[in-house]
Amino acid sequence: MKRRLLVAAGVAAALTGVAACGSDSSSDDNKKESKAPGASAPAAGNGKTVRVWLMKGSAPDDYIAALKTKFEADHPGAKLDVQIQQWNGIGQKITGALASNDAPDVVEAGNTQIAQYGASGGLKDLSSKVNELGGKDWLTGLSDPGKVDGKTYGIPFYAANRVVIYNKDLFAKAGITTPPKTRAEWLDVTTRLNTGDQQGIYLPGQNWYFYSGLLKDEGAEIATKSGSAWKANLDGAPAVAAAGFYKQLQALGKAAKDGDEKTQPEVLAADGGKIAQFIAVPGEAETIIKSNPALKDKFGFFPIPGKDASKAGATLTGGSDLMVPEASKNQDLAYDVIKLINSDEWQSKLAQATKQLPNKTTLASAVTADPGGAAMMEGAKNGFATPNSPNWASVEENNPIKAYLTKVMTGGDPAAAGKEANGSIEKTLNTKN
Repeated sequence: MKRRLLVAAGVAAALTGVAACGSDSSSDDNKKESKAPGASAPAAGNGKTVRVWLMKGSAPDDYIAALKTKFEADHPGAKLDVQIQQWNGIGQKITGALASNDAPDVVEAGNTQIAQYGASGGLKDLSSKVNELGGKDWLTGLSDPGKVDGKTYGIPFYAANRVVIYNKDLFAKAGITTPPKTRAEWLDVTTRLNTGDQQGIYLPGQNWYFYSGLLKDEGAEIATKSGSAWKANLDGAPAVAAAGFYKQLQALGKAAKDGDEKTQPEVLAADGGKIAQFIAVPGEAETIIKSNPALKDKFGFFPIPGKDASKAGATLTGGSDLMVPEASKNQDLAYDVIKLINSDEWQSKLAQATKQLPNKTTLASAVTADPGGAAMMEGAKNGFATPNSPNWASVEENNPIKAYLTKVMTGGDPAAAGKEANGSIEKTLNTKN
């Protein structure tokens, strides 16, 4: 899933001292890592160049420069060549690279794309490295899609997910001092905020990312695999309940029932502060403020509420994983790059510099100082991914979930609309490539 967060301002300040701290082999972290049971020793450099493909916007220049300094210090004679890739057309480029004799050594890919590449046979199986990398603490929304047929091909890199962004002034004016933690509280709060020309929430009718979380909380998923066949689940009782809550919430605002998130930032920027809430990744607030500086310091964040207060609502996790092509000529060094990026120190630095989430639940402290990041992490603890199929990207291309939601929002029968969407999803997922 492509990242929509903006790289945070002040990256250089956030990364001050990374190279120096990271290069200090006598640090407590490095001592701890060197003594870890089963930990592998650094691979020999021997004049080799390790090529790494990272996507544009995933890591700031200062972070990459510091990473290069650290890696090359730990691997005398080796060079780290980080090559920035564009999202547009990346799927075809990676597919071609995996089938070639000149593949890069490490490749970043969206977490929902790993199944496609893993099924091609062009990726190295990294299952034996999971324990060493602390895989038991990885965000499941990143680690689950990194597996194909039980084997791990993608190592979690970073994550992001949607939260509720709210106008603090409007909440205060309504006497709401604490963000809601349950669906019932959320409906009550939003109803109170939906008054006059003020919208309780701006929620387009086709936000299938949000709907997927509601469905998960009801005990179902968009589609599940049984044996070799996929079955979609948009016509059962859980889907009807999820759609029912979505419809109630969506009615407490003026967003189009047949619209999606594409124009949401422009709508919020032009609104003039009369929209009390919207659902987005925290970085969208920064985009809106750039367009309308009068909204600076107006926004707060809270996780999407769950059915009860015991945990945040389930949230579809976006982000990226790191892969090693089978055709890599430097697989040991490639793994060492991933191991370094995966370390607690470098995950924390990346999270603080970019306002993305680190790849482990145990690193929540890295984002607690940032309200948006803290809200994201709470949601990510109950995160999940899209169906782990090489064909999922094709489902999203003509997304039948959007049409299903619009039918429900406009008064259609949820079960009938869900059955129709199921047919489209199952046909795509069960197509043999």
